[in-house]
Amino acid sequence: MHIDTDSSHLTPGVARVLAEPWGALPDGEPVRRYTLRNAHGMRVVVSDLGATVVSWLAPDRTGRLADIVLAHDTPAEYLESGAYLGATVGRWANRIAGARFTLDGVDYLLDRNENGNLLHGGANGFHRARWDVLDDSGGLTLRLDSPEGDAGFPGNVSVQVRYTLDDDGTLTIDYSGWTDAPTPLNLTNHSYFNLNGRAGSDVRGHLLHIDADAFLEVDDALIPTGTADVTGTAFDFRHSAPLGARLDWPHAQLARARGFDHCYVVGNGAREVRPVARIYDPESGRELIVSTDQRGLQLYTGNYLDGLRVSGGTRCVQHAALCVEAGGFPDQVNMDGLRDDVILHPGDVYRQTTRYRVGVQG
Repeated sequence: MHIDTDSSHLTPGVARVLAEPWGALPDGEPVRRYTLRNAHGMRVVVSDLGATVVSWLAPDRTGRLADIVLAHDTPAEYLESGAYLGATVGRWANRIAGARFTLDGVDYLLDRNENGNLLHGGANGFHRARWDVLDDSGGLTLRLDSPEGDAGFPGNVSVQVRYTLDDDGTLTIDYSGWTDAPTPLNLTNHSYFNLNGRAGSDVRGHLLHIDADAFLEVDDALIPTGTADVTGTAFDFRHSAPLGARLDWPHAQLARARGFDHCYVVGNGAREVRPVARIYDPESGRELIVSTDQRGLQLYTGNYLDGLRVSGGTRCVQHAALCVEAGGFPDQVNMDGLRDDVILHPGDVYRQTTRYRVGVQG
């Protein structure tokens, strides 16, 4: 990895990572930020706290740069927040019902950090850990070791996340993981996108397309209860539709979650990276295309962001941003017929790739 403090003279096709101090954890351990830049001035900033995307500056149709992700100003705010802004989430992204699962005849009890369930790896998941930065000639690679018993999970697990930013505006996130005992592993990135670049606004005017015929319905605890066809419902984004109009659509599932907090079925288990979603903001002209090799895509429309303090002291409104989190299904570790797909075994390698491409249309 080429780390420098001079942001001038970027060469097309050559990645440069700029490093800078960014405060410290309560125990005094330093926290740093790493900026990836492409040849056109786009900048993505990642912190080693949580392997977190803390900024993404992208141009609109006039060339004006603005930050398209929500973030906090300090490491302390990330430790105090429960919003997972931009974080790498693990060991398990999303929810596990009852914070328990059975593997090879053994029952495992996990950290119950949301209504009796496990959410996003538990209260002290990967989002709260300081990751090590490794040598990387073309991007930014971060590594974390998770000991046996972490949040109740079996096995010692090591994971790596690699960020690369291409000149076409594509941020690629490559995940990998290893274990010394069978264990569930399901990672994702939890960035909140608002393509108009104004943290005090909402995303109701964004147009959303998701290439999915089905989604997972949920109970009152937002645990999946089964698969439902999107046809004729607010959940049908097979043709682009304004998000605000769909949020206002009468639907028991939307009322239950205060908006969308549901997983779409975008894959069948075949590990091929393919476009699965497109988000467009008519106001700025910015467009986000999401591609992944994962089975599920969680759409979360910032249903509980109202009042959250983000960068610059701005207070969010409800639906201030949306997340499109690629990974396995929520509670898949407890789903018959699909459980094996999310169990990592010794000698195997967990791999996942998700790409976020930001460009301008119109």
